[in-house]
Amino acid sequence: MSVDIQTLAGLLQASLDPAQNRQAEQSLKQEEAKPGFSLALLQIVATDSFPQNTRLASALFFKNFIKRNWTDEDGNHQLPQNEVATIKSELIGLMIKVPPTIQAQLGDAISVIADSDFWQRWDTLVDDLVSRLTPDNAAVNNGVLQVAHSIFKRWEPLYRSDDLYTEINHVLEKFATPFLQLWQNTDQLITQSQNSPDTLKAHFATLDLVLKLMYDLSTHDMPPQFEENLPAIAGLLHKYLTYDNAALQSSDDDEAGPLEHARAGVFRVLVLYTKKYEEEFRSQMEPFISTSWNLLTGLGPEAKSDVVVSRALEFLTTVVSIPRYAEQFNSAEVLGQVTEKVVVPNLLLRETDIETFEDEPIEFIRRDLEGSDEDTRRRGATNFLRKLMEQFEKLVTDVVMRYVDHFLAEYAKDRKGNWKSKDTAVHLYSSIAAKGVATSAKGVLSVNQNIDVLDFFQKHIAEDLTNADAEPLLKVDAIKYLYLFRSILSAQQWQAAFPLLVQHLNSSNYVVYTYAAIAVDRALYLTNEQKQAIIPRDAIVPLSKDLLQHLFTLITKDTKPEKVQENEFLMKCVMRVLIVIRDGVLPILDSVLTNLVNITKVIRHNPSNPGFYYYHFESIGAVIRFAGPTQSEKLEASFFDVFLAILQGDVDEFKPYVFQLYAALVVMSPSPTVSDRMQQLVQPALTPEVWNSKGNVPALNRFLCAIIPKAAEQIAQANQTEAILVIFQKLVSSKAYETYAMDLIETVVTSFAVTALENYWMPMFQLMFTRLSNSKTENFTLRFIRFYHLVSALVDKGLGADFFISVSDRVQDNVFTPIYTQIILPDTQKLSRPFDRKTAVISLTRTLADSQAFVDRYSKRGWTITCQALLQLLINPPLPPAADDTIEDRDVDELGFGAAFTQLNTCKRPSQDPWPEIQDVKRWVGTTLNEADRRHSGRVGKFVGEKLGDQERAALQAVMAG
Repeated sequence: MSVDIQTLAGLLQASLDPAQNRQAEQSLKQEEAKPGFSLALLQIVATDSFPQNTRLASALFFKNFIKRNWTDEDGNHQLPQNEVATIKSELIGLMIKVPPTIQAQLGDAISVIADSDFWQRWDTLVDDLVSRLTPDNAAVNNGVLQVAHSIFKRWEPLYRSDDLYTEINHVLEKFATPFLQLWQNTDQLITQSQNSPDTLKAHFATLDLVLKLMYDLSTHDMPPQFEENLPAIAGLLHKYLTYDNAALQSSDDDEAGPLEHARAGVFRVLVLYTKKYEEEFRSQMEPFISTSWNLLTGLGPEAKSDVVVSRALEFLTTVVSIPRYAEQFNSAEVLGQVTEKVVVPNLLLRETDIETFEDEPIEFIRRDLEGSDEDTRRRGATNFLRKLMEQFEKLVTDVVMRYVDHFLAEYAKDRKGNWKSKDTAVHLYSSIAAKGVATSAKGVLSVNQNIDVLDFFQKHIAEDLTNADAEPLLKVDAIKYLYLFRSILSAQQWQAAFPLLVQHLNSSNYVVYTYAAIAVDRALYLTNEQKQAIIPRDAIVPLSKDLLQHLFTLITKDTKPEKVQENEFLMKCVMRVLIVIRDGVLPILDSVLTNLVNITKVIRHNPSNPGFYYYHFESIGAVIRFAGPTQSEKLEASFFDVFLAILQGDVDEFKPYVFQLYAALVVMSPSPTVSDRMQQLVQPALTPEVWNSKGNVPALNRFLCAIIPKAAEQIAQANQTEAILVIFQKLVSSKAYETYAMDLIETVVTSFAVTALENYWMPMFQLMFTRLSNSKTENFTLRFIRFYHLVSALVDKGLGADFFISVSDRVQDNVFTPIYTQIILPDTQKLSRPFDRKTAVISLTRTLADSQAFVDRYSKRGWTITCQALLQLLINPPLPPAADDTIEDRDVDELGFGAAFTQLNTCKRPSQDPWPEIQDVKRWVGTTLNEADRRHSGRVGKFVGEKLGDQERAALQAVMAG
């Protein structure tokens, strides 16, 4: 069945309509399976007669299709080879022809393809790009450069490696010289097009891409071709900082135009070259310093200049960090000018900031928060001032404090009319008070010794926390001050400040209550040196009912799905309270469950904010973890159906969370069995299709590993054992999934009766042996060794070393010998986790005690080398790890959301001791060997005498004498 282009275009069009969206996406999934699907999407993108938004939807779908289907976990192409080849040969030409919005989507797809294929499997790409560059056709050149940028920008975050440098050199060899030639041509064309605005703008778009590529190509080393032409390159960079043309001026004060984009691009390159290549670039530096200074003092407060100002400030901040240049600022007079002409103007609140505060509060918060990616003037000015302070702490403090006092005096004259002066004073003060980088966990860790942060808080900040009539923005400043300097306050000061924060959750102002939630979350996360909470759990439990109810009310104030999940900061605060109060949730469980279930029901219809739903599911995980041991039936009854609706409705973003939470429900329940409804989930979890999504694999595996120990009998009766082993086969053949495969098979071996696996032992071993001989990895080898020791130790279950040997013999005669002597024994010492080492000790001890094969077949050396390995492990007998019930904290910024799996920390599988009955390992070894010696008429003692050297004999006898 081939793809019908018109039908496909109709479905893409329907997917844009909220009323038809779900149905259309289901139908598109069915189309995906047809051969040539990706090429049909590209055909729609390329066809001018289709509406623009259909073509864009097709490009978007193509990008996501490529992300999911280009390669498997081991890097092999999943599409037919002819399709792969056609995509590579058509994509560049197509991208050059389509409008910029579509270009961006195709560029992302090319980046995904390049990730796996460039350059070895796509070595014609750079030649193809270079051959398409033209002397003067901006539209074509921009398409080529856009493709190049989408590939080369991948390099920046990568660690240096031989492979990466080989790739970069491959590119530079072919691309660098034509690229520099194009830059020169573009510069000439810009000069020639002074008076034709449209042509000029097209060439400025080229310049913008040229600057992006100059940055991309220089992120690891300065390209030799650039170094040879550095004076000319510096001249071009400088020219476009001062270049002006009325045709490029943006008529909209809020929107950056071509000139702003070019200047921002130049500064980005300058920052990189100043940080990484200062020595080579030193001779070119001076003009840029004075020009950026002039720019900063000449640009107005319009929002369109924000990106240029913040980048120029970043450049000056980088310059000031180099002592040679910093000296230019080393005087009270110069620093006074810097503060007055550059820092203060860019710290001042503007009308646009106040409009954003009132009209787009969530946007204001994201932009304002420390650590946001958004370049803002305030952040740029703050960083610049802090860098100056690092160089000249006392001098900068004295100069800036004069301005702080001036603005506070202005505020005192007219508190209603001049409240913005106080905002400026607080920001200036915070900029010089904080030293180093604020961390997301603890805020600022050290402060300027020349000023008193707490005194300033008491004199000027606290009043805005207690005064109901204070300006909302001053309240936000006060909360932010607490948030920023949270580690500097003592536990006693926090006891006083915390209730004030909680009170601000009652504010009617969106930004005020959200900042209060952010600060409450971080305050509750704070611990002292002994890892004890600064705000004790006992102080929160009595507040938790009202606190949580209030947060839920704020979250659900507007019932539209996108509004409910708009504010991830409120949800994070809910999560934190639930983690802190632990089983303190029990008295208020009903209302918490009602709220969490209702929110789940609303957001499943339109998942739109990954941060929000991550914190939402962590909150559910916390409730399951702390209420599960006593309220498992109530929790299952509350969540089961809404989770099932997510699975049945194919809400792909939520599935990995749902399977983790189902697993948590099973694990936290004290019952040794599972309910009928949980049992019904086994079948859907075993369908091969759900395992095709990368994000589902870890979660499904977690679910199976949770449910198999409690439901092995029913699974065997329902003839589902084979399906589990089919999943194992799929996972074990992939390097990316080998850990999950081994987790699953260990669970199977420990949970099922030996006889229930009768037909599967041989194929199981066969798969593992194949991996060991064809494509073993360090991780797989260690997991296989762990598996061997587990089977070998489970003598009581009817397994043991002899059982392992007999199955191995059925796979291949005498294959056990090389595996044992070349893999298992030499690498057993590499097992690092205490429970794994404990299992190995038990395995080796039981082999020495009772294995018949080691008496009959391997008596010559087998018993000896096994004993040596055991003694080696006993030099450092494994101690159980200390119980640790802390729940890690991760910032949403650190989580890569998408189709990938995101681990819920509240549902993490704790490492479990498979042998809790054995605590003193060394004593157990001695007792076991002594008992075996009696059982086997002195055989162990005889072997000790015959097969061990003096030192080993003495060591083992000491253990047996215990």
